[in-house]
Amino acid sequence: MRRRLLIQVLAVAALPLFAVPAFSAGEGGGGGQTTKCKKGEVWDKKKQKCAPPQQGMLDDDNIYEAGHDLAMAGRYDEAIAVLSLAANKQDPRILNYLGYSHRHSGRVIVGLGYYEEALRIDPDYTLVREYLGEAHLQIGDLAGAQEQLREIEKRTGKGSREYGMLSEQIDHFMRS
Repeated sequence: MRRRLLIQVLAVAALPLFAVPAFSAGEGGGGGQTTKCKKGEVWDKKKQKCAPPQQGMLDDDNIYEAGHDLAMAGRYDEAIAVLSLAANKQDPRILNYLGYSHRHSGRVIVGLGYYEEALRIDPDYTLVREYLGEAHLQIGDLAGAQEQLREIEKRTGKGSREYGMLSEQIDHFMRS
């Protein structure tokens, strides 16, 4: 319990250290197109081409979509830069993929902070719980991962994708 509390405190304290300079956004979006853009660009629906992110280009839904696409493509630092453009810094979807991208970039403690913040806003967001459980496994905290698995089960049962994915990761961790 102490270890988990210490991790949470350190993660939240580290969040400001990894803030990305903000250049803001508005309408436009990812739709999978952003992953086709070169580094430092996002898909601009208005212009129908890749362009550097600029003020008024993307709204938060499209920022989320582009950030998600970049994160899933393994372009984590770009995902962080795009997700950091969100006007609503408390959107759990944005926080989730900021956590995911930081975690996969090797900044697991920072990722934990974003996940914890997303869950403070929406405790029923089971995808965050799955990723948080995976982060706990990355730092060797099996009990923390199992706690998230129980939380997912309480909310969705054992048949959900999130439950299955985290359960599989825990089984793999225990066999290693």
